[in-house]
Amino acid sequence: MANINSRFTVKKEKGSYPLTTYVLVDKETGVNYLYTAGGYGGGLTPLLNADGKPIVTHVIEEE
Repeated sequence: MANINSRFTVKKEKGSYPLTTYVLVDKETGVNYLYTAGGYGGGLTPLLNADGKPIVTHVIEEE
């Protein structure tokens, strides 16, 4: 999967058509999201740690 746009990057991809799961990272906030795409549907949710806070990854800006 290509990058969704310039704000998000794909950290990890697993599976294949018709069901694929991606971990996306917001380049501005570092928040990690789980995105699952299958057929005509999909879902997006932030990944949370054990305390219920979003998982944040340090993002290195690309030039």
